[in-house]
Amino acid sequence: MNSPQYPIVLVHGIVLKDVFFIRAFGRIGRALEEAGCTVFTADTDGFGTIETNAAQLKACILRVLEETGAEKVNLIAHSKGGLDAKYMLCRLGMGEKVASLTTLATPHRGAKIATWIFHLPKFLTKWIAFWVDLWYRLFRDKHPDSLAVCRQLQASPNAAIDGLTVPANIYCQSYSTTLTRSRDDFIMGIPYLITRRLEQTPSDGLVSAQSAQFGNYRGDAFSQPISHSEVAGYSLKKKNRARVCAFYCDLAKELAALGF
Repeated sequence: MNSPQYPIVLVHGIVLKDVFFIRAFGRIGRALEEAGCTVFTADTDGFGTIETNAAQLKACILRVLEETGAEKVNLIAHSKGGLDAKYMLCRLGMGEKVASLTTLATPHRGAKIATWIFHLPKFLTKWIAFWVDLWYRLFRDKHPDSLAVCRQLQASPNAAIDGLTVPANIYCQSYSTTLTRSRDDFIMGIPYLITRRLEQTPSDGLVSAQSAQFGNYRGDAFSQPISHSEVAGYSLKKKNRARVCAFYCDLAKELAALGF
């Protein structure tokens, strides 16, 4: 296939990251490489704030540009990774280093399940956050702060991301995904039940279709139900693996056709 002229940097959201034998995007990176793309995965914290992860993403992109000799990169960002990328582009002077930003299931307007978490007893949220941050330090997070991350993902204006406008020279597009039954995804099943009560629009288990809209909104990435974790290549059923990898390869073809 015709591959993009600029390298692709995959930007993960919370929880998933490249650590030990785990790959943030599963087999997606390999599928893109087999299709002729130059692919990197951003080395950002699994539970870092938008600000700290944006700085890590900037450093990653500068390393990619130095290694490849390319002038720019294409960003494909999942979930909170899209917010990290937006902050980087708007606040850290990287507008000339990025050709395109594609966000997948990114909570541009927040996620109500994050707001719901703060209705739990304070001692419980602090106890959970302590152990999450401890584990992610073991997973090589530099600045884990899960409570701060949840605050930033609430469905309300946030000082870090509210009103950010990506430079006009960068092509921006977005996709949502939708889950229709809790039993269709073991990982997202319980979050989906909570989100379905909180959200009045379709969601992928964590992020509503409405919240995922940004730039040129392309609608649902799949005609079949695909969860928030599946679109990043995690917990994929065999029947969905090929179509998810094909989606990323088709996305790369589109970027190539647009001259990116």
